[in-house]
Amino acid sequence: MSYKSSINMVADLTDHTIAGKRIAIIGAARSGVAAAKLLAGRGARVFVSDAAPEEKLKAQFAELKGAGIAFEAGSHSQRVFDADLLVVSPGVPSDAQVVRDARKRGMRIVSELEIASWLCPSPIIAVTGTNGKTTTTTLIGRLLGDGRVRHAVAGNIGTAFSAVVGELDESSYAVLEVSSFQLDDIESFHPKVSIILNITPDHLDRYDHSFDNYIASKCRIFEHQANDDYVIYNYDDTVTRENVERRAKGRVRMIPFSAAKISGPGAFAQSGKLFTDLGGGRSEIIATDEISIRGVHNLYNSMAAVLAGQICGVSTPSIRATLKNFKGVEHRLEFVRELKGVRYINDSKATNVDSVWYALQAYTQPIVLLLGGRDKGNDYARLSDLVKKHVKAIVAIGESAEKVMNAFASFPLVRKASSMEEAVTTASSLAASGDIVLLSPACASFDWFENYEHRGRVFKEIVNGLS
Repeated sequence: MSYKSSINMVADLTDHTIAGKRIAIIGAARSGVAAAKLLAGRGARVFVSDAAPEEKLKAQFAELKGAGIAFEAGSHSQRVFDADLLVVSPGVPSDAQVVRDARKRGMRIVSELEIASWLCPSPIIAVTGTNGKTTTTTLIGRLLGDGRVRHAVAGNIGTAFSAVVGELDESSYAVLEVSSFQLDDIESFHPKVSIILNITPDHLDRYDHSFDNYIASKCRIFEHQANDDYVIYNYDDTVTRENVERRAKGRVRMIPFSAAKISGPGAFAQSGKLFTDLGGGRSEIIATDEISIRGVHNLYNSMAAVLAGQICGVSTPSIRATLKNFKGVEHRLEFVRELKGVRYINDSKATNVDSVWYALQAYTQPIVLLLGGRDKGNDYARLSDLVKKHVKAIVAIGESAEKVMNAFASFPLVRKASSMEEAVTTASSLAASGDIVLLSPACASFDWFENYEHRGRVFKEIVNGLS
């Protein structure tokens, strides 16, 4: 029996038959286009609709046209509602008018994550959390690759799940970074291994400014798991621990990880070493100071990844070698260059306050911090103590520059910049040999940039152009 056929689905397989179904897809970004091509390839009658102007979607529409898939731009026509199923891309807000109208009509609505999981033949490892998802997902991929375990890495990390389904079979693994947005519209999404790294306030504008709603969305990752599946979770994060243990206990194998010793199955650090126990006895993995990615947050990320790797059969020697050599991911505490004794670090992926909180703890040198962008309801008070301890100057950027300046009005050195080039130049002038210039914005990037990757690339280009 295949992995997929053994799953206790919420809906039976008849409901998941794709051929001949009329499927409308809202959003023509990466996941929308990938889902359209996957579904059309399985015989569905697909229509893609995006409210953005067509001139902004030329590449996506060329790809759809080449695949013979119908599409529209500029608005959502009535054709969207003439469908058996609506697939919503994660970038489309849950309160978008077209989604509200579809719900009023009683339409069946699912996420791209959900529909790709129907067609995926392999077991799934799904990683979520407010921070650390990309690093952990990438590290799991490296662990499996170095351990010669067939897999594909996809999801919120940049490659749509739908785009890799065709590469997988029952002997491989789908390793997915999963956002709360993707989990909002699942029906039967069923990972073999789910991982929750942490849960702290983020995206509250999307969840009616309710932290409880955001928590509930994150916890949907294990909603359909069973007693032969695993949920790996951060024991030291109170919100995560309490919610996982309350919602999942008794129906799924629970594997915690902690920076302190824990009893029973899990991963923990003790006497400067990382240990794991999956029920067959304790294993020493590596000295923590040999793990190449630094900081307590990366210790947590490494523990979660190691547990997933062990579940997939990767050996301890292979895991140890990977942990020693893994250098992290682009735009997350990424070293750019050193100039005149000043180190420039790109942490553009830090789109919330908690990411910056971890970043500020990763360095002992004085920091010139570039902070700001499109605010998501940030409370910068959480950073106050660390800013006083580690930061020598702040350069406020983006739409939230005034809010940043007001939040740190008592801080002795705060400057405002009207562009990334001005921000880098200002930071460079404030930094001395031995200092760190750190782009760690705590905000979304959509005020000045297309996405956080674009913001990080621009920062690096400017830094590399300094003389």
